[in-house]
Amino acid sequence: MADNGRVMVVNVSIVHEDRVLLIQENKPLVRHKWSFPGGRIEKGEPIQAAAVREVKEETGYDVRLTGTTGVYEFISSLNSHVVLFHFVGEMAGETLRPAPDEIQDSRWVRLQDLTSGHIDYRDAGVMRQISDNLLAGNILPLTVFNPSLF
Repeated sequence: MADNGRVMVVNVSIVHEDRVLLIQENKPLVRHKWSFPGGRIEKGEPIQAAAVREVKEETGYDVRLTGTTGVYEFISSLNSHVVLFHFVGEMAGETLRPAPDEIQDSRWVRLQDLTSGHIDYRDAGVMRQISDNLLAGNILPLTVFNPSLF
């Protein structure tokens, strides 16, 4: 969803046994760059519902959102003005089924390795901020989001 030239997106750090899932999208301009599962919020879609939908579409996982590290605003690697709502979640299912048309690769990474400098991130600045917040335990409850009014 775009508003005044801003692209509204979500992504989710799926945490399982001290590891987090990273993906590489199957898009030419960001291929071989790692990020958390996520994507654009559709018009009329509640933010948290968008996060759950995007994870399901990209990974096959049902996810339960457990918190948020916040909202991040930045200029993306594709030169878009992005507002990103980042969530933390737990997987409800056990089988990773990446969508081959959307996801090129996926990998479980130890939380402490997120800031090692050895991961080539898409939008590295914001990914490092999110990773720092995850490692520091700066995770807010979902109650910081008001219920949708539509």
